[in-house]
Amino acid sequence: MLASMKFSAAGCVVFVCLLLGACRSTGGARDGGDELLAICHAQEAAWNARDVDGFMAAGYWNSPDMNFLSGGSWTKGYQPTLERYRANYAASGKEMGKLSFTELDAQTLGADASFVRGKWRLDFEAKPAIWGLFTLVFRRFPEGWRIVSDHTSLGE
Repeated sequence: MLASMKFSAAGCVVFVCLLLGACRSTGGARDGGDELLAICHAQEAAWNARDVDGFMAAGYWNSPDMNFLSGGSWTKGYQPTLERYRANYAASGKEMGKLSFTELDAQTLGADASFVRGKWRLDFEAKPAIWGLFTLVFRRFPEGWRIVSDHTSLGE
């Protein structure tokens, strides 16, 4: 009985250490934080140049396994996500607006996994601005960091 209690206590200590290690912050520069923020800024610039394809290419993983969740829908895959952006913002009669990201916070989950959360805002000429929050899950591939999942919400 005493031996199993020692094992359980040791197991708890190991678990807590692993949990704490997985939750450390990048502080911006460590473990690719600056690279992740640079991707967000490149996406912002592409959007504001009315370049939806460039917006996608700047950050998203070009894979059928990439996920985009927003507005109560779940879009699976790079191409369907690109088509959704084109239909909602770049189609004839649509206004893309001016995109800005603020309060960006990069966090490291491991050597090859990180996320960025923040606020987004779209300012339009012909209608009121919209804004919301997002969480971008990044994975490091041989070609660099790519967004594998984007969960974006609309503010009220």
